[in-house]
Amino acid sequence: MDKNQIGIQYMQEGKWEEAAKTFMEAINEKPSDPSSYINFGNVLSVVGETEKALKFFEKAIELDDGAATAYYSAGNLYYDLQEFEQAKKMFEMAMKKGLESGDNYFMLGLTLVALEQGKLALPYLQRSTELNENDAEAFFQYGLCLAQLNFIDESISQLGKCVSIDPNHADAYYNLGVAFGFKEVEDQALHYFEKALEIQPDHLLAGYGKKLIEKGIEQ
Repeated sequence: MDKNQIGIQYMQEGKWEEAAKTFMEAINEKPSDPSSYINFGNVLSVVGETEKALKFFEKAIELDDGAATAYYSAGNLYYDLQEFEQAKKMFEMAMKKGLESGDNYFMLGLTLVALEQGKLALPYLQRSTELNENDAEAFFQYGLCLAQLNFIDESISQLGKCVSIDPNHADAYYNLGVAFGFKEVEDQALHYFEKALEIQPDHLLAGYGKKLIEKGIEQ
């Protein structure tokens, strides 16, 4: 097992110091191998050393401008920093360099939503659900984007898939409540608001939605 594999194993075990030390040894042994820089950058990003992490991703790209995962990792950092234009560029470059992962499509979709470009985000979020069929959050964000674009029935379908994967996704139930409220199907809306509150009793928006529906039914 080479140093990079050992370091990744340490990362999976949450042993960040050991992982960092191992990746640094890998860099010293093979200073022209971009994967060691990417791995070390990923450790730095986990422990909050954002600026340092970006430098390691940049070094990996300098060594190999086809290192798709370096662009993806840098994109995640820019997204966390709310530098969405930079994040978008990185995720698009990762795709251009051949990274066909559901996570990259998902993050590009989220970035476009953050840039208020929901229509452009839609196909990327859809593709992320096709590649990550068991990712509840992918279906949730896809459903949310559909709702924001007034594709209500399609949104209900995707949010339904989300809760079938994760039955405790309170926000998905809340948004199902909103969708059925929009369609004026009050009993279904009430059911989903109550489901959200059952999972998360302090879900303020679900509580407010429930009160609105009950007030409407009383009238």
